[in-house]
Amino acid sequence: MKTRVLIAEDHAFVREGTRRILEEQADCEVVAEAADGESAVELARRMRPDVALVDIRLPRLNGVEVTRRLRSTSPGTRVLILSAYDDDDYVFALMEAGAAGYLLKTAPAREVVEAVRSVAKGETVLHPAITQKIARLWSEGGSRPAPSPPRDEHPLTPREMEVLRLVAKGLRNMQIAEALHVSVRTVEGHLSSIFGKLGVTSRTGAVIYGAQHHWFTVSEEGDPRP
Repeated sequence: MKTRVLIAEDHAFVREGTRRILEEQADCEVVAEAADGESAVELARRMRPDVALVDIRLPRLNGVEVTRRLRSTSPGTRVLILSAYDDDDYVFALMEAGAAGYLLKTAPAREVVEAVRSVAKGETVLHPAITQKIARLWSEGGSRPAPSPPRDEHPLTPREMEVLRLVAKGLRNMQIAEALHVSVRTVEGHLSSIFGKLGVTSRTGAVIYGAQHHWFTVSEEGDPRP
């Protein structure tokens, strides 16, 4: 089955280019296009796409509000943000609104395609710069701090902590597998264990949890350190 995609982008040139990239893929189908937020919400309600590829700065309704509304009007649609902006307020608002992914428009076309596929499968996909930003902001003291136990008091195994630090660097499962010389399935198993132990449901949630509890900090260069 093809992944059905809605594109919400007010710049026609960007929208058409994105559509061409996706339609070159045998497993993707663009079922609707919207030039503003209200149209995106209505089209998603009618077409029920698997993924909505949404810009932040849309006319009528911005990307944050589109994401919030789709949670109730089209709950089966997962939102992947594709934006030129990575402002802190945007990042947190979109994560809280329920976005499943956040890419910058500087991402290569192949990464956008891979992200659409991953999001459709239920994964969370973040541009490395976004993952690092989230982790750094939380490690410096986020707006919702949690109690911080000593760094050596955590339920993860050394290998699970290694995986978590690589996630915080923005690496995807295949890249983590290559770095650790293990299979992708092994990485997925470690992530499943990490999620269960931390009581989170996504890679982003795990990174935030680790940064909150000071298991690592993230430098300006994006390098998670113990």
